[in-house]
Amino acid sequence: MVKLQVKKLRTLKDKSLGLIGQKKAYPIMLETRFGIHTLGLNFSIDVLILDTQKRVVVLKESLSPFRIFLWNPRFKIVLEMPIGTIKKYNIKRGTEILLR
Repeated sequence: MVKLQVKKLRTLKDKSLGLIGQKKAYPIMLETRFGIHTLGLNFSIDVLILDTQKRVVVLKESLSPFRIFLWNPRFKIVLEMPIGTIKKYNIKRGTEILLR
C-alpha cells in the first residue's frame, strides 16, 4: 500500500485545466472516463488509473507535454503526479493507493 496526499478536483473547469498553468506538478485526483491530455503543460507527469478499490490498473511514467492518454473507460479515478513518483514509491499494477 502506498499513501499519497492529493488535491481532488471536483468542478468541470478544474478537471479540464488540471495542472495547466502551473509551474510544477503536484498530486491531483480527478474522475473521468474520457482520458486526459497534457496539452498546455510545460512538464511531464506520472499518471495512475485506479479501480473502485483504489488499486492501480494502468500506470504511465513520464507522460510528455502535448499528449493524449486513453484507457478502458470502465475505470475513472485518475491521479496526476510529479514525474518520478511511480519510481519513488515503487508503484506497480495492483498496488493499493491510500488517498489523503
